[in-house]
Amino acid sequence: MAIPTRTARPGTYFITSLVANRRRVFQVTRNAELLLETLDHYGENYLLHAYVVMPDHIHLLLTPTQITLERTMQLVKGGFSHRFHASQPVWQRGFTDHRIRNAEDYATRLEYIAQNPVRARLCTAAEEYPYSSVNPTIRLDEYLSG
Repeated sequence: MAIPTRTARPGTYFITSLVANRRRVFQVTRNAELLLETLDHYGENYLLHAYVVMPDHIHLLLTPTQITLERTMQLVKGGFSHRFHASQPVWQRGFTDHRIRNAEDYATRLEYIAQNPVRARLCTAAEEYPYSSVNPTIRLDEYLSG
């Protein structure tokens, strides 16, 4: 069965994408850094507001600007896979998205991203986790509600 297509509605989205078979690809420092480099490389196509790279998945808070949400994720996931030189699929097909409705919704998702490594017991405080927008190593963009 085909994955239903998304509408090309403009807006800000909370995205989750899983690694194939939930392999802990981003547990390796170089792989997590490579994903961040990929996000930064394609940044001209979207506003990146927040991110967290977990060992087996990612969460992004972004606003596509030049292209659709689907194309944005093709660039991020495909760009990483190409740079990673994988012999098998890196990502599960598709991704989940939640369109941000208002400033409160945005704040909730931002907090979720920040606290995800703490809840997963990868650190005791969000500030300790190196692959999160709490400690950004790539350019972040301001959220302009509405």
